[in-house]
Amino acid sequence: MTPLLFIFDLDGTLIDSRADLALATNAMRALHQLPPLPLETVASFVGDGVRTLAIRALEGAPVDPDLAARQISVAYAENLIVHTTPYPSVDEGLRRLHRAGHSLALVTNKPGPHTRRIVAHFGWTELFSVILGGGDTEELKPSPLPLRTVLAQTGYPPDKAWMVGDHHTDLAAARRAGIGAVYLTHGMGHQGAETPTLTFPDFRSFT
Repeated sequence: MTPLLFIFDLDGTLIDSRADLALATNAMRALHQLPPLPLETVASFVGDGVRTLAIRALEGAPVDPDLAARQISVAYAENLIVHTTPYPSVDEGLRRLHRAGHSLALVTNKPGPHTRRIVAHFGWTELFSVILGGGDTEELKPSPLPLRTVLAQTGYPPDKAWMVGDHHTDLAAARRAGIGAVYLTHGMGHQGAETPTLTFPDFRSFT
């Protein structure tokens, strides 16, 4: 067996964090006398970093998006793992890949400190050779920079690496980095105009 490098997204790929993200986003909106948004609406805004989430969640309200992003981050940090859970078969699947000798990495647009807290909470820290969140590199996905950073740190060539995600930003980053792209449809993202290398309905099917 040839060891491979699997680079995973977090939200919508490994964890269902919709409820906690919606709570934090609506906490920000409440500070500006805006009514709460439905969970699925907030979920559709996720995937491009907290500042973009804030801009989308403001829906044109005259609020500084940087202030709104900070308010979301503060509210989220206070209630990071209230309702968040791994998707079915994720824990088992990650450990199976790790035992089989593959290398695992994590690249997400979620802020790095939040990412590492969640990963530690679920006991996954030792499974990942590299963990990169928003702010850990100069650019977010769909830039290929975070993926190229993982390749450089692990020593894997692009033809032995796969990006696994639920969002078009994951697929675009993989394409630009020259690695394979696995699209999981169980998440909260969408593939947009991107064409994945492989598509699976859930984590069990993938692993």
